[in-house]
Amino acid sequence: MKTAFWCFALLVTLPACERLLIEPDPASTPVTNFDLLWKTVDEKYSYFSYKNIDWNATYAKYRPLVRNDMRSEELFDIMADMLYELRDGHVNLISSFDVSRNWEWYLGYPPNYNPVLIERTYLNRAYEIAQPFRTRVIDSVGYIRYGSFQSGIAGSTVDRLVRNYAGLKGIIIDIRDNGGGSIANVDVLAGRFTNATVTVGYTRYKRGPGHDDFSQPYARKLKAAGRHYPGRVVVLTNRSAFSAANDFASVMAELPNVTLIGDQTGGGGGAPFSSELPNGWRFRFSTNQLLNTRMEQIEDGVPPDIKVDMRKADEDLGRDTILETALAFLR
Repeated sequence: MKTAFWCFALLVTLPACERLLIEPDPASTPVTNFDLLWKTVDEKYSYFSYKNIDWNATYAKYRPLVRNDMRSEELFDIMADMLYELRDGHVNLISSFDVSRNWEWYLGYPPNYNPVLIERTYLNRAYEIAQPFRTRVIDSVGYIRYGSFQSGIAGSTVDRLVRNYAGLKGIIIDIRDNGGGSIANVDVLAGRFTNATVTVGYTRYKRGPGHDDFSQPYARKLKAAGRHYPGRVVVLTNRSAFSAANDFASVMAELPNVTLIGDQTGGGGGAPFSSELPNGWRFRFSTNQLLNTRMEQIEDGVPPDIKVDMRKADEDLGRDTILETALAFLR
């Protein structure tokens, strides 16, 4: 069983997700709830072909386990295991007693981020808290720590940072362990690092019940916003950068003055949508596809330009290998 107590930001973000409408008042039995979940995902989910998932075989595997006389906890576990087959961090089943999730996008990979080390060695007592950012100048480089795209950004805050860091050797934006949030915050932040409207990717929307029923790719445009920063920028990434943070890495990777350093991001390239079963359980899953300018999927993450893992020997000495690599790159 791939379920556990979950304290992730999902429970905060779900109300903001667009809802998919279900036919009203079907009978609420384990069988009808299971079948409705399977059918809704079958018709709406966006990555069956990309991930080579046989959803009919998945039904044949789990449907015989469902009985109308089973306990809710048993049904939940079966449904959760079925959804786990999608290998998608944006797929969840939410009940009053548990939340299913798939965190394989970062489990099993090096953490490549130590928040205590960053605070004690690099931020120390001299940093500023500017809205969601923790910032300071390190060796003539502006360092910006952004922990969650859930946290709103005022354009004036970013403009002030850009103005203050204009004469430095570069800017480092650290989005390691950033689990995502609002795409609107991606545009506010990234818009300061281009002076023109540029295509930074494409979106394909699910348009029909077939697994490959998608719209044409629509260009994703990034518009210049606020005070422009013309200098060099490094974005620090790791496997725990997911969803909107993954999108930010993909967008920034398209800009000529930006370099990604660290590990591949965790992915999450399909915006989540939510719905509800007759028994009151909620669920969410991906119903579109985000692609880069080369029409490549970003569902499984964005690779760095410079691959670096944190070294234990450095960490023992209070040094962040990835951040130190970025500082040396910008000097």
